[in-house]
Amino acid sequence: MNQTMGASNFIKNIVAEDVQTGVVSTVITRFPPEPNGYLHIGHAKSICLNFELATEFDGKTNLRFDDTNPLKENEEYVQSIKEDVKWLGFDWDNLCFASDYFPEMYQRACILIKKGKAYVCDLSAEQIREKRGTLTEPGQESPYRNRSVEENLGLFERMRKGEFVDGAKVLRAKIDMNSPNLNLRDPVLYRIAHAPHHRTGTTWCIYPMYDYAHPLEDAIEGVTHSICTLEFEDHRSLYDWMVRECEMDNTPHQYEFARLNMTNTVMSKRKLKKLVDEKIVDGWDDPRMPTISGLRRKGYTPEAIRTFAREIGVAKSNSKVDERLLEHFVREDLKLKAPRTMAILRPLRVVLTNYPVGQTEWLDAENNSENPEMGNRRIPFSREIYIEQDDFMENPPPKYFRLFPGNEVRLKHAYFIRCEEIVRDANGFVVELRCTYDPETKSGSGFTARKVKGTIHWIDATHALQAEFRLFEPLVNNAEDEVEDHFLTHINPRSMEVLHGYVEENVRNAHAYAKFQFFRHGYFSVDPKLSSDDQLVFNRAVSLKSSFSI
Repeated sequence: MNQTMGASNFIKNIVAEDVQTGVVSTVITRFPPEPNGYLHIGHAKSICLNFELATEFDGKTNLRFDDTNPLKENEEYVQSIKEDVKWLGFDWDNLCFASDYFPEMYQRACILIKKGKAYVCDLSAEQIREKRGTLTEPGQESPYRNRSVEENLGLFERMRKGEFVDGAKVLRAKIDMNSPNLNLRDPVLYRIAHAPHHRTGTTWCIYPMYDYAHPLEDAIEGVTHSICTLEFEDHRSLYDWMVRECEMDNTPHQYEFARLNMTNTVMSKRKLKKLVDEKIVDGWDDPRMPTISGLRRKGYTPEAIRTFAREIGVAKSNSKVDERLLEHFVREDLKLKAPRTMAILRPLRVVLTNYPVGQTEWLDAENNSENPEMGNRRIPFSREIYIEQDDFMENPPPKYFRLFPGNEVRLKHAYFIRCEEIVRDANGFVVELRCTYDPETKSGSGFTARKVKGTIHWIDATHALQAEFRLFEPLVNNAEDEVEDHFLTHINPRSMEVLHGYVEENVRNAHAYAKFQFFRHGYFSVDPKLSSDDQLVFNRAVSLKSSFSI
């Protein structure tokens, strides 16, 4: 990666000043996901920020898994996160796991106990919440707050050895139950969880809480700029307290930026997991999901996502980004890369009654009119073709310039045709059009004797490949519903439309994730899971046009 963050932002300015003044010699950032689900587009913003900052200042970035909760984490998520970071175009300098630091975290907790800064508490989680207080009322001290150092060390050791059941005891920091910052009211540092860990097995049955583990991890790794989202701003005092009181050798600093919020998009990993668990989608990589793997399967490109992350910038206040901005950058990236071809999504058969029976001719067509270097292709043309159902109307409204009885249109790359007759089935539905073609009007011939106002696309019926097309709309109609389960009532029943039609035969051997621009329909990508040699399946990444402008 040699592209960087580009325009300045407040975090970049902080890093630049720290480097210039010698506060730091080597910039070290980290991307620290918890492996309890797949990454989504919000994580992509953080990935780009951390990796590109380090690159710009010749620094390093660690990929660190905050694997401190064995009840929710597993190896599948670890591997998916690695794949997503690589796919976005980044590589880490060090691969780290919080679980690698469990022994040191335990020893640092013992330091806190010996200093009288931590104690073992027997209150339940509910009781701890009740005694925590509110923004207007101070908290109440635990009756176990003044246990002796010796008793606390003994109980903590017994917790580690597994002598107590889950929830029986916790280790809490002893800070200030009257603090206006609720995070400083004796937060929990360790809880008991008799559950196997995906890396350490059953070695441990006590696990550190995020607010304790995260600052220690940063300090152990020598992270200079710990960048997180705004919801952790009130945790910064606790972050600094942990680093100081645990007597860490390095002193990292936390900086907060606004997380990505996007219209029509669920940005909660917990909610996304519910969609997967309840089989509303067919997995974390369902193209309707905002996960990085879902966007990849849908047909988005890493270049477009990186450009999007740079464009939205880094701010200190929350805002909402229009999803169409991301779609815009997908179009901008694909318009010069994706070969153009024709696909019929809702077929209507057309027979050219005056075209010679059994004859096939081959016509020239450019692969991408905006990128001549992509060259040309040859497409077959014969007596029977398919057009889109929407390109014909028996009784059209004014200013309808496509095909209707007696009207003439141009076939893209081919000839003028005129609709002469309609064929219906037993139920009265139009199933076939009988048309004539004008051999003098071949595309590229210079014919100017008359003009037509409509141009439609088509596919030769004798060479067409059957294909499935999947068109997507937002999965959730009201993604902003913050009530945990209410968002399920807003699921869009028309979030995916599956159509069966035809594509040009030149895409016969298209590989997984291959991108194409289908004339008038948009940019499509070959589905890696559903497509096969016998049945091509295409996902529409984006339509050709949008009302959005930047």
